Amino acid sequence: MKRIILAAIIATFAAGSAFAQDASCDAKAVGKDGKPLAGAAKTAFMKKCNHDACETKAVGSDGKKLAGAAKTSFMKKCEAGG
Repeated sequence: MKRIILAAIIATFAAGSAFAQDASCDAKAVGKDGKPLAGAAKTAFMKKCNHDACETKAVGSDGKKLAGAAKTSFMKKCEAGG
């Protein structure tokens, strides 16, 4: 029960940073030639970038990494952006 509540609290804070996360990932979506990525390459990059950004935020109030259902819930909400 505590993990579910903790996940809900963390997800609330993550929702506010979701917009900034998309902007930073979008700015990083540049190919080796310096041109912006497009199509499938951009989609794959954005998915990985968002996942990595959420992964670093999946930390409980005690400073430990989330695990199990709490992490799954957090990651799903974080990656959805809401």
